[in-house]
Amino acid sequence: MITVPKQVYEVREEQLQALAAAGAREGARQVLAHLGLDDETAPSDLRDLRDLLAAWRDARRVAWRTTVKVVTTGILAILLAGAALKLKLGLN
Repeated sequence: MITVPKQVYEVREEQLQALAAAGAREGARQVLAHLGLDDETAPSDLRDLRDLLAAWRDARRVAWRTTVKVVTTGILAILLAGAALKLKLGLN
């Protein structure tokens, strides 16, 4: 069994913050590389993805509004037809 002598290191807060920041930067680089976003086209790719997401949200919102309008128009048409039949309008 290997024994390692325990040593106590004294680290100032600034050094600890610098070490944590360096570790965070390296971790971010590794994640971006893993996602394929570590080259010079990455900013453009991210803008394209944001634009695509915005377009998807807009399309979903428009589709929902259109569905509501179609259903509302259908219900109103049915009510109007029912009223016309009840009042015998348009029948000779």
